[in-house]
Amino acid sequence: MKTQKVKGLPIVPPSQESGQYNTPPLLPKMHQVCVAVGKRASGKSTAIVNLIEKMGYDYTIAVSPTMKSNKELMERLNIEHTFEDVDNPNVIDDIKKIVEDEAKDLERYRDELKRFNKLMSEIKKGEMVDDDLLLQFYNDDNFVKPEHRWNGEKPRIAVIFDDMMGSGMYSRPRKLNALSTYSRHVGQMEEGGSIGVSLYFMIQSFKCQTGGLNKVIRNQCTTLLLFKSKDKKELQDVAESVGGEIDEETFYKVYNTAIGDGKNYEFLTIDLHPKKEHPSGFRKRLDEFIIPEELMKENNIINNI
Repeated sequence: MKTQKVKGLPIVPPSQESGQYNTPPLLPKMHQVCVAVGKRASGKSTAIVNLIEKMGYDYTIAVSPTMKSNKELMERLNIEHTFEDVDNPNVIDDIKKIVEDEAKDLERYRDELKRFNKLMSEIKKGEMVDDDLLLQFYNDDNFVKPEHRWNGEKPRIAVIFDDMMGSGMYSRPRKLNALSTYSRHVGQMEEGGSIGVSLYFMIQSFKCQTGGLNKVIRNQCTTLLLFKSKDKKELQDVAESVGGEIDEETFYKVYNTAIGDGKNYEFLTIDLHPKKEHPSGFRKRLDEFIIPEELMKENNIINNI
């Protein structure tokens, strides 16, 4: 097959993606849509709390009718907002407003800081001082510098959805679907970019006929935590959903390697958008990469990595 270059039409990507943040090298990208699938008492909550802790979010929003029952575990996170009424159709709107308010406050701070610096520059140079700036920042014989809760940085926010099977939010998912689709674009800013949110769903079944996590959200998944399952159909569904990454035979090999006997809350982590420095998108729990033979050959990875 022959190709021919076309002059003047290169694809120029943006310098940065909306809602993207740096994370420690061995952790997944932020923001993300993470789905943890496991039966009752499989360890989903423990895994998600550990992941959120290590990702370094500034705070978490919890959507769950049973948050108090996991109080000891959830207290490890900085949960600032909790929504227990998962049938309330306004919950998603409230979450969006929290993030949008963060964007407005950051813009307020950055604008005030520019004005404050302008005032300080005028005073230092002995120039005529803008009276409006003086009135804004001079108080009680002191110049008051603008303050911002996150020191001028965009806050990193995670949202947990737990124990919501059969809830109104899942059975009438229009708003939740929309949030999952544009989660990293929530809280857009006039200067460009956005605050964004990461979404973490804890579910007992990958697919459910009614009142479960629907296809729209599953398709937005960037990280999947899969716990031991005896349901062959469920494993088949997961294998098909990641079919673009690995073939079915390799999936089962990776799954069996990760799960083992399943007695110590093992789970398979599938990162569908791994960083380029990661040797694989598959892990046993969070702390051990699983590198299929196909990837080793493709990336020239030696056996004793």
